[in-house]
Amino acid sequence: MYTFKIALVGKEELFLKLLQNFLNKQSCVQCLFTAKSEEDFKNKIIDHQELPNVVIIELQMHPKDGAKIAQWLNKKYPKMRCIVISSQYNTALTGYILKSGANAFLPKEISPEHLLEVINVVNDKGFYWQQEQIETLRTQIKSEVPKPNVISNTLTGRETEVLQLLCQEFTAREIAEKLFVSKRTVEGHKENLFAKTGARNLAGLVFYALQQGLVNNENVPML
Repeated sequence: MYTFKIALVGKEELFLKLLQNFLNKQSCVQCLFTAKSEEDFKNKIIDHQELPNVVIIELQMHPKDGAKIAQWLNKKYPKMRCIVISSQYNTALTGYILKSGANAFLPKEISPEHLLEVINVVNDKGFYWQQEQIETLRTQIKSEVPKPNVISNTLTGRETEVLQLLCQEFTAREIAEKLFVSKRTVEGHKENLFAKTGARNLAGLVFYALQQGLVNNENVPML
């Protein structure tokens, strides 16, 4: 059975220990390590023999907040998923968290079972955004953003098609089957999308698609 490897970063030791104990009791999860500061985390991730698939980071950190750590992580380890969690959760922060490169933003009072579901979705699909967060993102998008008629000069029709399917949480293999192309071709389109949009991960592609009107709230399914 495939095992998700997790790392936890937070300032509250009790929270870290409780979450670590819960995760290590799950048959599909292994918590590799916990870290109580940005420096501690960076040292451990560099020195550790195994890299985590998903990192869960508290937003309220010092001296930098968790989003800044997520930003560093996204640049150094772009394939690693990142979930930011906060005791002062507010949907107004969604755009800021997404811009950091995080793959999900959750309230700290989330149930352990729900968190486990989100970890699975983020690891498999690349992002998890709740409906209220998507609606908040749309209100945060400036009204003067140009309409999609300029996109045809940037994205090809097939790239737009792939982008819309990615936003609907289809995997590269599933998209390949739908479009009757190879998985390698789909991966090529994904790389082009990252290059053309400037997005760092799938969550960034979702934001781009929303911003440009290529998808709407109903096209972005949530748990």
